[in-house]
Parts: sequence; C-alpha cells; structure tokens
Amino acid sequence: MHEQPGLLGPGVRHRKRHQFVACRAVHVTQRVRPGVGFLRKQGPAQTILAAIRAAATGGQMRIAHYSVQGSHLHFVVEADGTAALSLGMQGLAIRIARRLNARLGRKGPVFADRYHARVLSSPREVGNAIRYVVGNYRHHTREHLPARFRDPLATGAHEPLEMPRLWLLRVGWHTLTPRPFQPP
Repeated sequence: MHEQPGLLGPGVRHRKRHQFVACRAVHVTQRVRPGVGFLRKQGPAQTILAAIRAAATGGQMRIAHYSVQGSHLHFVVEADGTAALSLGMQGLAIRIARRLNARLGRKGPVFADRYHARVLSSPREVGNAIRYVVGNYRHHTREHLPARFRDPLATGAHEPLEMPRLWLLRVGWHTLTPRPFQPP
C-alpha cells in the first residue's frame, strides 16, 4: 500500500482499470479529504444529495443507488463503457466538490483520491453490492438501529434513484430473492 498526500491511510492503487465496452453495473466508492468534514451533517448531506440527483440521469453513466457516509460516498451506477464511467465520475466529483466547497466556505480539492470501481457481472454481485450500499450506514454506525431503519442518505434497495436500463440492475438481481413456497 502507498500513502497519498492529504489522505490518512492507503489510497486507491494506480493500477490499470478494468476495461469494458458495453453497458455494465459498477460499484463505485469515493473518499473525501480529512479537512472536508463529516458528510452526514444536515448541510453537507443535503448539498451532496442535490448534486447526486442533478447528475443521476442522462449521459452515458447513470446513478441507480447511492449512500452518503461520514467520510466517503458509495454508488451503484451503470455506465456504457470505461470512458463513460470515467467522464461520469469526473463530472459528478466536480459537481459535488463545487457545491460542497461553496456550502462550507472552503476552497481546494474535496476528494482525497481517485474513485475505486468494481465492475459487477452477475445477479449475485449486483444484489450484494446494492444491499451493501443501501445498508452501509448500519455497517458503520455504533448506535443501535431498529430493524426497520431506512437510511435517509441512501436509496432503498427497491427504489433506485433512476430506473436502470441494464437488466442486471433493473430485474436480474431480484432473481436471487427467495420466493414463498407455492404448492403445485
């Protein structure tokens, strides 16, 4: 692992990214710099959500699911290729950084490192990624949460931000959901 300036701990390795040319589902994680502050506070969170909603549709990258955590963001997106993912994430990062800097009265970089992306290729991978993203606050929190808790800073598993075009994100991952027994 290597250290990045302004980042506590190792950064995302600068390995060649997985290349793809057709529409794919991708789990993306992006961390903010330590000086930016806690993202789940009311002001920053609302600013980030507005930027995400504004960037969710159109283009060659579409955001299906998201989750805002204290120091990082998770997304499940569909992208029409590697270049589309790169341009879409760059545009989203710029949109969030400009709005967040204006809201917080600060200047300079917001994101600590380049984004981490994992291409999802099976219904199981997509289902696991969606459940992980929308349930991420429960994973990180130290407080007791009721069983029916729904994170207000994340999409619901069955309520994507934008209806995906890709079968895996729209329907495919649901095929793993156990169905109630029905007699013949």
